[in-house]
Amino acid sequence: MKLTVLVDNNTLIDRYFLAEPGVAFYIEIDDRRVLFDTGYSDVFMKNAAKMGIDVLDVDTVVLSHAHLDHTWGLQHLIQAYAERRFENRPLKCPALVAHPSIFDRRFIPGLGDIGCLVPEETVRQYFELQLSRKPQWLHPDLVFLGEIQRENEFEACDPIGRIRQADTETDDFLLDDSSLAYRSSRGLVIIAGCAHAGICNTVAQAMRVCDDTRLADIIGGFHLLDPTQKQLNKTVEKLAAWEPKTLHACHCTDLKSRLALSRAADLQEVGVGLELNYEN
Repeated sequence: MKLTVLVDNNTLIDRYFLAEPGVAFYIEIDDRRVLFDTGYSDVFMKNAAKMGIDVLDVDTVVLSHAHLDHTWGLQHLIQAYAERRFENRPLKCPALVAHPSIFDRRFIPGLGDIGCLVPEETVRQYFELQLSRKPQWLHPDLVFLGEIQRENEFEACDPIGRIRQADTETDDFLLDDSSLAYRSSRGLVIIAGCAHAGICNTVAQAMRVCDDTRLADIIGGFHLLDPTQKQLNKTVEKLAAWEPKTLHACHCTDLKSRLALSRAADLQEVGVGLELNYEN
């Protein structure tokens, strides 16, 4: 499997791409092409074009959760699909994999919407929707983890904004948050968006789904932004116990947390343009 970073908060030195606070990864595995998240804008498409990647040729789009820094690029992708239709050019109808609540309204009172802005009805015109709380295998070695079981008392404790479902409005604990897991020859590779469900909860879910306790790498956001000392210590302790070979913490992982994570494993730099290859 090859993973290319299309969007992150940072770019790599001497790689002249654009960055924004968001996530988008392009994954190639055998003859499958997967786009994981779409960032905040059309930056993922601009970077992909400079890299020679055609994001309109993907087989599957996966949305890790509904937040704006992971889904607002979707409207730009749909615009590009619509333009191809207007021009009567060949066009795929890829699968879109996500949690069933991905299109529910998310907002912060007084500030406005922070969730996906494209309505489900529009998305269905361009994608084959595969919405599920259960794990879904996208390839024999690549799985969408579904709704993450929350078992650690130090993770996923606080809501972010509100969610409206039908006529009900409640605090949003991001139950839609999910990740991908890849079964490599050296163990599991976890591909996270923000890990609102908790990065340790996410790893534990991947180990159950894939029936493998070896941990090769985690790339993505660890949702460690000014965490409590308890959360940070517990996270480092659990990760170290799993003995990951590498960590690629990025996006929503602050400097203090990255320094702490470096005690758990070999912590590597991440930025737009990074390419990672994992053997199957």
